[in-house]
Amino acid sequence: MKRLLLCAAASLTAVLSTAQCDGIRFFNQIFNDYTEIENIVYGENINYQGATTELLLDVYQPVGDIETARPLIVMVHGGSFIGGSKDGVDVTSLASDFTKMGYVVASINYRLGLPITLDLETPATEAVVRGYHDAKAAVRFFRKDIAESGNTYNINTDEIYMTGVSAGGFVALHVAYMDELSEMPAVIDQTLPGLGGGLEGTSGNDGYSSDVKGIVNIAGAIGDTTWIQPNDEPILSFHGTGDTVVPFDSDMLQIFGFDVLEVDGSSSVHERANNVGLFNCFEVYEGQGHVPHVDNAAYYDTTRSIMSSFIGSLVCPFSEMDCEYREVELDVDQLTINDIVQVFPNPASTQLTIRASAFQNENALAQVFNISGQLVKTFTLNSGEAQVNVEELASGVYVIQINGEERIFSERIVIE
Repeated sequence: MKRLLLCAAASLTAVLSTAQCDGIRFFNQIFNDYTEIENIVYGENINYQGATTELLLDVYQPVGDIETARPLIVMVHGGSFIGGSKDGVDVTSLASDFTKMGYVVASINYRLGLPITLDLETPATEAVVRGYHDAKAAVRFFRKDIAESGNTYNINTDEIYMTGVSAGGFVALHVAYMDELSEMPAVIDQTLPGLGGGLEGTSGNDGYSSDVKGIVNIAGAIGDTTWIQPNDEPILSFHGTGDTVVPFDSDMLQIFGFDVLEVDGSSSVHERANNVGLFNCFEVYEGQGHVPHVDNAAYYDTTRSIMSSFIGSLVCPFSEMDCEYREVELDVDQLTINDIVQVFPNPASTQLTIRASAFQNENALAQVFNISGQLVKTFTLNSGEAQVNVEELASGVYVIQINGEERIFSERIVIE
């Protein structure tokens, strides 16, 4: 019985997440403000100097949001694995903007540091693996929170995405595609402190999944594009053709002005994804250098727009996969359910009345889903209204989803 209840709860979470997809949320800023909880400890591990390091993250949440199953974006900052921080400008503007679109965003710190040596291939590879292990622990932290602490941050663990900038792009790419132990670089000595634990590492929150549903790579690279397979996570990449920090295609990565190791940049990642049939998008910043969204308002706007199209279309399964630029509304009045759909009485026992002004000029199809996500009833709204007999439905929680020509809207109902 416990297993059945857990499965039913998971199905309902998926349905309620879809219920947030009204064509506005996730694509435009519908919240005016956000809160930030700083320095949450999500794990610990040994750094490159042999000292134990606490791993911290900040959580951004929209003010006034009543949803309890929200998608999460884990953001990983840049800094060449030497510097940078979870409160760096390369990630904080994106974090606050996407929070206002209805996401929960976690900006993470991870272990940094490289020794000063003439041979940096092994230390640089170790740095990537440390960040990779830490980012996986951050994803597991939220799944552990739901299982053991009652979902403190009101997220849906089926909807976790990762965005990485520069070094963070390396981390996100490896989290998504370095998923076989045989792919662990040969120079990594997993018996060394802080590098063990195989693919999952030992940074914390053991026993929970570190899977993500999709990634955004901003000017990062991967050790080997052959790790990318047809059924892997979708990816969106941004990269400047004039980037002298991280190669645009396959070339030598330089640190401190020295050649370190050959890596496959975003162009090579895009080519590989195309060759294996993996859904991906690639925004090329012609003639631009490293991470132009940081100091150029036009490139920031493009990055924000295409990211919202990409992640939003993954969150909302009825949307076509989309990586096109569109203008993001930055000051949308938050719409309450009564502004678009009125469902009454709720709870109901015999009959529901639905008035949906947004669909009054079309004959919209409405569907009712039960707690297991099964379709149990279908009807049509004529001129935006319908009277629905619900006597045959068992008592419980349901979701009504209205499918129009240009938008989909959903509402939770209770049948007594």
